[in-house]
Amino acid sequence: MSKLDFIYLNEQEMIEAGVTDMAGCVDAMEKMFVLLKQGDYRMGGANNNSHGVMMVFPEESPFPNMPVDGPDRRFMAMPAYLGGEFDMVGMKWYGSNVDNREKGLPRSILMLTLNDKETGAPLAYMSANILSAFRTGAVPGVGVKYFAPEDAKVVGIVGPGVMSKTAFDAFMAVRPGIDTVKIKGRSQASIDKFIAYVKEKYPSVSHFKIVEDIQSAIEGVDIASIAPSTPTGDPSLYPYIKEEWIKPGAVMCCPAAARFDEDFILNRARTVTDNIQLYEAWAEECPYPAFHTIPIPAVHCMDLIEEGKMDRNQIDDLGDIITGAVPAIKNKNDKIIYSIGGMPIEDVAWGTIIYRNALDKGIGKKLNLWDSPYLA
Repeated sequence: MSKLDFIYLNEQEMIEAGVTDMAGCVDAMEKMFVLLKQGDYRMGGANNNSHGVMMVFPEESPFPNMPVDGPDRRFMAMPAYLGGEFDMVGMKWYGSNVDNREKGLPRSILMLTLNDKETGAPLAYMSANILSAFRTGAVPGVGVKYFAPEDAKVVGIVGPGVMSKTAFDAFMAVRPGIDTVKIKGRSQASIDKFIAYVKEKYPSVSHFKIVEDIQSAIEGVDIASIAPSTPTGDPSLYPYIKEEWIKPGAVMCCPAAARFDEDFILNRARTVTDNIQLYEAWAEECPYPAFHTIPIPAVHCMDLIEEGKMDRNQIDDLGDIITGAVPAIKNKNDKIIYSIGGMPIEDVAWGTIIYRNALDKGIGKKLNLWDSPYLA
């Protein structure tokens, strides 16, 4: 048979298939990290660990139809294969433009394609905005599960946008005793939306403190999500967190720009990555210093390694901790900088589970690619 069908899942159908099940997503990410550490995966790039391929536009163009560069204006292709129980190939593809907000659209619009690993035939084409947001939140949750105090109660939020909302979902999935949130945001509207989101989903969270600066958002918290929207290029403009502000034993989750003092990074902080090879790929792909291009703290570590100031062994990989090769807690007073880069194997992992849920529940629209291929 050469007829080829696949299913299409719109955003509502993704929700019906379970894409907002954060506890399930955290579990999927943990399984993904084990496969990552075992090597049962592939991503793009020369070392098979690339975040993806980015297409950007020039600042000026002689071609009237060609877009020009702007904040967060890019297209990105993120291919991956993940083995184990997932055993799936896929690619996330998205376009991003901050001007989308003026049109009532999200900054980024994302789609995920899943493919048969042997033939390349499409199995599913799915809306991926929620999928991507939940897997992005779930990865901090896996780290918090292993590093944060069992009785963690206070969370600090720097940048109360989508990433911090789903990260908070993951924090609640693994530390349900959280009852207090401190929030630093740029606008009252974003703060109000974050508080409304948490109040609706988690009535047990009863204390909200709106603070005026990053220091106040970090001091005294057990867990922090540092995820503001920040222009890249000048690290002096990245959100700065001083060592003295961090409570002993606290976890700083950094899926976006963040800056810590070099002396702290080199001598006292515990640095953990979601996948150190991802940061090594960035160091290969971006001009030195790569921290000027990719503002995540572990990329700063790559620059410090390049300068001969830091050793790779000073960085722990989350997969080693999950598999027991490295202790989750080395010292209960460690101040942990947890870098989260985002990988397409996360999209493939969660997308595969949602795809299979949709098949089981009869959700989605079957689309026909061809009854017989014209060029075969």
